[in-house]
Order: sequence, then C-alpha cells, then structure tokens
Amino acid sequence: MARKDDCIFCKIVAGDIPSDVVYEDDRVLAFRDVNPMMPTHVLVIPKEHYDNIADGVSDEDMVAVMRAVGEVARIEGICESGFRMLSNTNDDARQSVHHLHVHVLGGAPMNDGDPSVQ
Repeated sequence: MARKDDCIFCKIVAGDIPSDVVYEDDRVLAFRDVNPMMPTHVLVIPKEHYDNIADGVSDEDMVAVMRAVGEVARIEGICESGFRMLSNTNDDARQSVHHLHVHVLGGAPMNDGDPSVQ
C-alpha cells in the first residue's frame, strides 16, 4: 500500500498517530476530526495515499470511500436529519492535509454563516 512518510493521515492509517475511529475496512479509515466544525465531523480517507480526488484514485478506492461516507452517516445517526460531504482539493480550496479525505458533517442545521460551507 502506497504511503507517504510525511503525511499525517498515512501515519494515522499506520497506527503511528492515534485517532478516534468511527469506521474501518480494508480500503478506508474514518475518524473524528480533531477540530470539529459540526457536532458530527468525521473524515473518511482511503488507506492508499492519494494527494486529492484528482490524483488518479482507483475506482475501487473511490467506491470504498463513498460507501464509507454512507456507513459513517448511518453509524452517526445523521441520515434522516441530513448531512454534508465535502472534499477540498489543493491549496486554493483550503485543502490542509494533502491526502484525499471527505468530511462528513452533520448533527445540526447548517446555515450560510457555517464555516463548513467554505
């Protein structure tokens, strides 16, 4: 599995950095964001390193990430009330960790002033 030594998310996948895991399978890891913007704020990442969604993500990993988003929403009980999934790509879009990740946000109503909208 391709990983980058300087990637914090690769270190989380390897178990070198602890995380609050919500869901895991052979292709993805989902864990709580350390700086949550909503009551539910979980990051879903492929275990394989991709800088972002435009980095040649395999079909298998893309499907696994999207399925995991749904599973996280079910686990967190936010399917009925609603949730947002968001993936920033590169610096201009404010991607802070350059390892593909999807934010799963929910647990409260969102509005235009919500920082998660950015």
